[in-house]
Amino acid sequence: MPTRDTIPAGAPCWVDLMTSDAAGAKAFYGELFGWGAEEPAAEFGGYTNLTKDGVRVGGLMPKQPGMDAPDGWSIYLSTPDAEKTVTAATEHGGGVIVGSMAVADLGVMAVVTDPGGAAVGLWQPGLHTGFGVTAEPGAPAWFELLTRDYNAAVPFYRDVFGWDVHVAADTPEFRYSTYGPGDAAHAGIMDASGFLPDGVPAHWSVYFATADTDATLERVAALGGSVVLPAEDTPYGRLAAAADPTGAVFKLVGPNVSTPAAS
Repeated sequence: MPTRDTIPAGAPCWVDLMTSDAAGAKAFYGELFGWGAEEPAAEFGGYTNLTKDGVRVGGLMPKQPGMDAPDGWSIYLSTPDAEKTVTAATEHGGGVIVGSMAVADLGVMAVVTDPGGAAVGLWQPGLHTGFGVTAEPGAPAWFELLTRDYNAAVPFYRDVFGWDVHVAADTPEFRYSTYGPGDAAHAGIMDASGFLPDGVPAHWSVYFATADTDATLERVAALGGSVVLPAEDTPYGRLAAAADPTGAVFKLVGPNVSTPAAS
């Protein structure tokens, strides 16, 4: 199992789901990915750590009264100093949704926006060090920003989070940069200005690994979720997007069914 003992600064370290149906979400993802759930933390609004084979892979937060944001997954980037990172975000064209806030002795969190308006969480690890496994079926495997302001987003993550930026592609059809090179990359930024629908804001996405993308999509539908984008072979694996029963979108990556044609 690909465990993560240490997570570099600026790399994704945690994902969690804000949901209007906590019990339903636990059942859905439990059936889909084989996840277990730790006891909810009443002192943190019923927040629940989700596990795969006993290892933490993400979290679940029941919506609180007055929250009007749609259900969805959030990405958190690791930082050694959340307060300094929030300050740096504002100095480089970002905004603040939630200022740095200690979560008992578990760590310090914050939520900022980048210059393109995408929200991203920060986590300064304490006793809670983030997910402990990646790229295993049922675990987070890839993290990606879709933005309409690629030229501002790339330097923002470089300057605020210390990304070692590598340009993976730079053509009018496909502009993509990663934190780290090639197979060692931690996350990516895609110029989505040409295809993000009107009304869909810039956003971060999480891909969960699966041994069979098509079978997982079938299971999503059988469990009351929906297919957002059907499975497609790519140079990066067989990709798809789905939504859980309350509409929270997540993506899937699994082995290709056939070898993609050379470009």
